[in-house]
Amino acid sequence: MPQVKIIAKNFMDMVASLPAMKLDQLYENAFICEAILRSLPPLAKKFVLQMLYIDGPVSAKSMEEWVLPDGVSKYKVAVDRLIQLRVFIETADRKRETTYRLNPTFQANLQKLLIHGEVLAREPMPSNITVRLPSLEDLEAYALDQWECFLLQLINSGQAEKPSNISSSVMKVFQKGLLSQRDKEAPRLTESGFQFLLMETNAQLWYIIREYISNAEERGVDPADLISFLLELSFHVTGEAYDIDTLSDEQRYAIKDLADLGLVKLQQGRKESWFIPTKLATNLSMSLADSSSRKLGFVVVETNFRMYAYSTSKLHCEILRLFSRIEYQLPNLIVGAITKESLYNAFKNGITAEQIVTFLQQNAHPRVAERIPSVPENVTDQIRLWESDLNRVDITPAHFYDEFPSREVFEAACDYAREWNGLLWEDSKNLRLVVKADIHTHMREHLRRQK
Repeated sequence: MPQVKIIAKNFMDMVASLPAMKLDQLYENAFICEAILRSLPPLAKKFVLQMLYIDGPVSAKSMEEWVLPDGVSKYKVAVDRLIQLRVFIETADRKRETTYRLNPTFQANLQKLLIHGEVLAREPMPSNITVRLPSLEDLEAYALDQWECFLLQLINSGQAEKPSNISSSVMKVFQKGLLSQRDKEAPRLTESGFQFLLMETNAQLWYIIREYISNAEERGVDPADLISFLLELSFHVTGEAYDIDTLSDEQRYAIKDLADLGLVKLQQGRKESWFIPTKLATNLSMSLADSSSRKLGFVVVETNFRMYAYSTSKLHCEILRLFSRIEYQLPNLIVGAITKESLYNAFKNGITAEQIVTFLQQNAHPRVAERIPSVPENVTDQIRLWESDLNRVDITPAHFYDEFPSREVFEAACDYAREWNGLLWEDSKNLRLVVKADIHTHMREHLRRQK
């Protein structure tokens, strides 16, 4: 069987990385099965639905006949994805031909879902109890405000106006990899931290949720149970109120952390308390590429490198400060300039020109977003040129070898360096070569054996 490499870049990749036993446990929940089905590539969805009522295995050759000749690459991607998620179980028949069958647990629960429909573990609370529910606009503003406060506390606790209630141990989990701290020095953003701030909100949210799940066992929580709860949460209705008493103890602890992140809003009545999912929660099961929500941009860049950001957000100001010189800030306007010095500082911190250009394009103000290009070409070209100025010379630690006893020994040494992917330069006429410092020890042992 082929070993499929898992690269956790979205929510479903995290699900795919779970052990087989945990995946089978997840598939006992019909909502998880539906979330998985939604996340699949179109061709993979077709395979699942075609095989949903087939009890036996289907040969790989038969499945290949279901796609057109020019769809072979999509076929491989679809099958690999289904194997990763253990939706497909790969077997071999008597003729040793590869066959696939649907995971029995996944198959049975998806059939029930199609026949009986969706039934959530909890229903929205009646309106006569929840009389103070926020509007969808207020809920979206709340989610954005909570998320920005959390990010400000994450990167600089002194900037946060409303410190979150997330415990210091959980906050350290989020900060791991984004901040570094030396003795008696204030925490500083790492290269990953700078890049994190320039990500889309959905990508940032996924990074935080991934770290939250990855460290669940340290908090005494089963990662599979947490994933199951988060996926189930994505099927709740945005803006509706759900009784907190329907949650288990572990889920109650999680819902408090999710409230600090802006995924849900908690409210208290006279007797009952409830949580209200925001769009951040209901979009969790979607792939990053599938997310259709696009926030309105706020940045205008002029051909003279002046930058105007129509925003009241402190977070936006901190992000723009990463690669530009902020000149002054009004209540709803940030004015700055993109300079050579500010960009060199950004490049030094690990931010690339492409990330800066992408950020400016994705956050272009609606008045300029419709233009092509939304950011002036002379500005984007200059940003890339200033980055290339710093990359003219690439220094690689290396070792120089000469005075080989014979051409045979020299050629064998070159072949050996190529095998280790360490050959930097060779001069076959004068029998000289340069190899990376990483393989110097191995090269020295090789030459000793040649003697």
